[in-house]
Amino acid sequence: MEGIGIGSIICWRHWFPLYLIVLSLGSTHAQQSQVGTRIHVLVLYENSGHHLEYTNAAVPWLKQLAADSSFVVDFITDTKTINEALLSNYQLFIQLDYPPYGWTEEAVIAFEKFIEEGKGGWIGFHHATLLGEFDGYPMWDWFSGFMGGIRYKNYIATFAEADVRVEAMEHPVMKGLPGRVRIKKEEWYTYNQSPRANVQVLASVDEATYQPDSEIKMGDHPVVWTNPLLAARNVYIFMGHSPLLFDNEAYTTLVRNAIFWTAGE
Repeated sequence: MEGIGIGSIICWRHWFPLYLIVLSLGSTHAQQSQVGTRIHVLVLYENSGHHLEYTNAAVPWLKQLAADSSFVVDFITDTKTINEALLSNYQLFIQLDYPPYGWTEEAVIAFEKFIEEGKGGWIGFHHATLLGEFDGYPMWDWFSGFMGGIRYKNYIATFAEADVRVEAMEHPVMKGLPGRVRIKKEEWYTYNQSPRANVQVLASVDEATYQPDSEIKMGDHPVVWTNPLLAARNVYIFMGHSPLLFDNEAYTTLVRNAIFWTAGE
């Protein structure tokens, strides 16, 4: 080998075993990164309609969080593929602005079992409490009970800014949040009754802070809660209409906390 002296050959022979060790360690680390992924998340989201702008902000945010936190996130836009076998692959199911009606019968049965038996966690956003008769579908009574026995009543169609009061600072989902969080744009659903008697309320909206003011009010108006009566860790987060929410550090902290808590981390 012209140009390579005996010293160079000896040096190469000296370092070659170390080179193989480094390659082996790198390969092992890569394999461990794949095998060691603890959280697999399934996200059901709306891919049309007036919540599309929120979805278009939420999906890349979730993908980035997954990349940063080494978990896997998959997305579906309808319930046709949801069954017990599919859900068994996931530690967390996120219902991202997807209503509780129009699901296939198989999806309904699989989801109820997933929650009742604690097969994984669940987070619902905004549209997940659109409970009632809509688009020719009957109300999903089980889901109404899951959400504290509520039924959708009305909403502020012209939107309002408001303060959300944190009620359970000690809960892991609320970790790092201030006592009040200003939400700049939201529809603020009202229900036939407060779910408080049947759930643990984590936060409520202060209706006195609506800007502009509205006559569409509940009085006691929870907006973040969990139902501790079911085996699955679960959190409902009402705020989920405007993409502006992902510019709100308190909101993204809330969502991040909810993901890791409901996934059992």
